[in-house]
Amino acid sequence: MIKNSILFLFTISLISCGGGEGSSSLEVEDPITSPNQQISETCSLYEGTTYKCEFTHKGLERFYFIQDKHPEATGSSSVLFVLHGYGGTAANIMNYSNFKSYTYTKDNNFMSIFPQGSPYNSALASSISHWNSGGWTSGSNVDDVDFIDTIITLVSQKYNINNDRIYSTGMSNGGFMSYHLACNLSTKIAAIASVTGSMTDQTYDNCNPSHPTSIMQIHGSLDNTVPYNGNSSLGMKAIDDVVEYWVNYNACNPLPSRVIADYFSLGVSVDRQNYEQCLNDVQVDLVYIEGMGHTWPTSNWYGINATDYIWNFVNTYDINGKLN
Repeated sequence: MIKNSILFLFTISLISCGGGEGSSSLEVEDPITSPNQQISETCSLYEGTTYKCEFTHKGLERFYFIQDKHPEATGSSSVLFVLHGYGGTAANIMNYSNFKSYTYTKDNNFMSIFPQGSPYNSALASSISHWNSGGWTSGSNVDDVDFIDTIITLVSQKYNINNDRIYSTGMSNGGFMSYHLACNLSTKIAAIASVTGSMTDQTYDNCNPSHPTSIMQIHGSLDNTVPYNGNSSLGMKAIDDVVEYWVNYNACNPLPSRVIADYFSLGVSVDRQNYEQCLNDVQVDLVYIEGMGHTWPTSNWYGINATDYIWNFVNTYDINGKLN
């Protein structure tokens, strides 16, 4: 693996990511009963084929955006959770990731879900939104694993979903949370992809997945926010440690296949390392971008489009391993 020789100082920036909200005719759903509690949510049209659904979860008002399945799609729908970064919004990542244009087709039959994190205030940091995945968010008492699990319950009662094909991806803190779900909601999460995220010490030390799990990590050499070499003071694991954990857990060949592409006009290079021959034919995929900072890469700036990579990735694996 690549070793980034430069250590960066981390500064949490309290930046609120933009994104407007709208509403249309209100559609009130019937209360949905789970084994543990009665949950009532209210969903209203947000824009196009996307709905905003709101409910109270453990005393907090929470919401998520969900894009309806394509009307001509048949059979059960796969589900992709897309999680924003620290201080970000569901509306913003819904726009810049552009996953809705991939999922809303007759043939793909996916539903994309964009949950909103909750506010965070502690002695260490504060933000309009966060995912409680340990590390610098350890002061949080928000149960985000159960929040995502509750969304799965709600959605599964309204739609015919494919329980073998539920995925999570996210940017930064959303990437951390995706790893947290792979470790703590493994019975429902098939595979995850992290963009500029990592694992916190808490996630890493207590990880308990229940099945071989495909992992994709996209990271830049110039990331000052979530450094490639980690940040021990904020409980962030080095990316090499994260990759090694999943390579070992999945019993992959420790020697990856490797393809390096240079984009001289952009001043970047992309080093893709695929760890194969894993249990259930899953894969651990590291995409290391020399010259990229803390951002969601697009092809016009970094030679690759993270959304393309993640889309192809989630369409290769389900909870049982590689798709036929």
